[in-house]
Order: sequence, then structure tokens, then C-alpha cells
Amino acid sequence: MEQRWVAVTIALGVLILPSVAFADLVWPALILEVRLLGWPSILAGLLVEGAVLVRGFGMPVRRAAIASLAMNGASSVLGIVLVPLVGTIWEVFPGLVLYKVFGIGTCNPGTWVATFVLAVFANTIVELAVLRLWVVSQSRTSHS
Repeated sequence: MEQRWVAVTIALGVLILPSVAFADLVWPALILEVRLLGWPSILAGLLVEGAVLVRGFGMPVRRAAIASLAMNGASSVLGIVLVPLVGTIWEVFPGLVLYKVFGIGTCNPGTWVATFVLAVFANTIVELAVLRLWVVSQSRTSHS
């Protein structure tokens, strides 16, 4: 039983620690994922989204702050799975075709752009879904 916990602990450590998990691995989706979790990006995203929610959607500042935190929390958690998934989808198709046609490897400018666009798309879908669900639940609460 103790050996099982040691194995689970090691496996979780490998998955959680980027320096271990990325050893000898060069793949734009995984590298981009780590950069997206940086504090400057998070802070800038919260401020921009908060401003859009206040000015664009007419939310009070407090509701906009809560909505922005909920949206970013969900996209961060789901992004851990979604960003590598969209990177894998890119690698399988059309990546493999483009690599053979142009004689290039995985880390090329086209893959970086595609990975970024796909990651932004996945993030946007998650955040819009959370915002929609949150706004719907808030309107139900206020009508009660």
C-alpha cells in the first residue's frame, strides 16, 4: 500500500512540476500553457476583462470582478487540459501534413501561431460559457 502512495506522489510530482514534465520535450502547446499561467498575463487579463464587463456589459464593478475571477478560474483549470489537447489536434492534422509538405519540424512559426490562436479560441469558449451561465444564474437569483 505504501509503494502505491509513493508511485502516485511521484506521478503527481511529474505532472505538476513543469521542469520535470517538460524535460527533453519541445512542443509549443505545452510551452505556451506555462506562459499563460504567468502572473503578469493573469493580472492584465483580469483588468481588461473587468473593464469590458463594466463598460461593455454594464455590470457593476463588484459583479464584474467576481465574474472575471470565475471566468479566469474556470479557463485556467480547464486550460490545463484544453491547451495541450488543441495542440495535439494541431499536431495530428494539419500539422503532420504541413511538416511533410514544407520539410519543417514541430517548433516553427506556423505552429506557434496556430497553437496561440487555438489556445485563445479554447479559452474564449470556456470564459463565454462561464459568463453566460453566471449571468443566467444571477438573473434567476435577482428575479426570485
